[in-house]
Amino acid sequence: MKDQFPTYKTVKTSSLIPYARNSRTHSEQQVSKIAASIKEFGFLNPVIIDDNSGIVAGHGRVLAAQKLGMAELPVIEASHLTDAQRRAYVIADNRLALDAGWDDEMLRVEFAELVDMDFDLELTGFTADEISALAGDEEESKENSEVSGKGSLAEKFGVPPFSVLNGREGWWQDRKRAWLKLGIKSEVGRDIAPTNVAKDLPEGHYMAGRGNNEGGSIFDPVLCELAISWFCPKGGTVIDPFAGGSVRGVVASRLGAQYIGVELRGEQVEANRVQAGDICADPIPVWHCGDSRGIDNICKGVSADFIFSCPPYADLEVYSDDANDLSTLGYNEFKLAYLEIIKKACGLLKNDRFACFVVGDVRDKKGNYYNFIGDTVEAFKSSGLNYYNEAILITPVGTLPIRAGRQFASGRKLGKTHQNVLVFVKGDGKKAAQACGECSFGDVNEIDGEEKACDE
Repeated sequence: MKDQFPTYKTVKTSSLIPYARNSRTHSEQQVSKIAASIKEFGFLNPVIIDDNSGIVAGHGRVLAAQKLGMAELPVIEASHLTDAQRRAYVIADNRLALDAGWDDEMLRVEFAELVDMDFDLELTGFTADEISALAGDEEESKENSEVSGKGSLAEKFGVPPFSVLNGREGWWQDRKRAWLKLGIKSEVGRDIAPTNVAKDLPEGHYMAGRGNNEGGSIFDPVLCELAISWFCPKGGTVIDPFAGGSVRGVVASRLGAQYIGVELRGEQVEANRVQAGDICADPIPVWHCGDSRGIDNICKGVSADFIFSCPPYADLEVYSDDANDLSTLGYNEFKLAYLEIIKKACGLLKNDRFACFVVGDVRDKKGNYYNFIGDTVEAFKSSGLNYYNEAILITPVGTLPIRAGRQFASGRKLGKTHQNVLVFVKGDGKKAAQACGECSFGDVNEIDGEEKACDE
């Protein structure tokens, strides 16, 4: 090897001559990636040439520069190379890089911090699929849906914390069955008006295995587990202004959170308390019987770490004939009472904490949507909270295939197989996240064991 330093200089791009025997190929896709990299970072890696302007290393970079219309390029003139060294280096420069590997854990750390900096990860040369696979969030979709979403994100958070949650997949259904095996019977305590059976209720309101509307809506315990594990500090206090059945109270208790719910119907409260006595240990969930419009007095002195509820969807599902029941009101009157309840509940929430409502839109008598989701967002914003996250929960189709054809043919109404999970924050989102702490998701078998599903 000759003891000689190469020469650095700038030359016209048009003067560079590709090596005719270059065995390395460059696809249009790869050249586009290199061009995007140059555009973002600048031309940081000079082209290596011989003393006749022949390209020794950097053919892909030259093609990318031509794509970008760059008239001049920085080069290193390696005139000290013999003909044999030059020809061998054309191969070695490409081959030696292939022997390098990746420290996947370190790469995940770097990617995570780049995401926090709002940097486009695909500018690193990795495709979106490769980044997803590295993060461990790829779905293993199978017709019979076994455990999906294996990998670090799913292991840590239960499911990847994306804006689409798939309640149909096998993992979700297995975990739901595990929760129900505890003895959760949220439908107990209800005497739902028979008129509800004929209404266009969203399938997402029902547990797996319930193929009709008898007994009314039942909340999904897996969604409840995710919401509390993700957005409530460990051992925190959960306030639920529209308690309904037992699910949210039972799940909160099993996760170590103190649950306080307000429910208008005495028979429902009593049924919930009986179930909690059979299923829960400390902290025992608390249900107050009363009108949520007085939640500020009912829960006076309570300082909440999380507000979590699934409100009545206006008059979509009438729960009782009590004049104080919001589901008996016209929509405008309902909306005013709804805003009042949310404002009072938010007044009980600590600063730098989250709130989550699970909602779905509702049609008026003419078949048009009220915009219940938008009204919910505005209710929280007017109460001083910021709109922080929205997720779509994909729900089991249930009896929808039987009803969808008729509904679509007569009115072009799409069958609804989702619900909206709305998350709000009071104060600073980062401080609220810090208050929640580290979250790890336990195995499905731990639900009926001693271990909790979310540990710091």
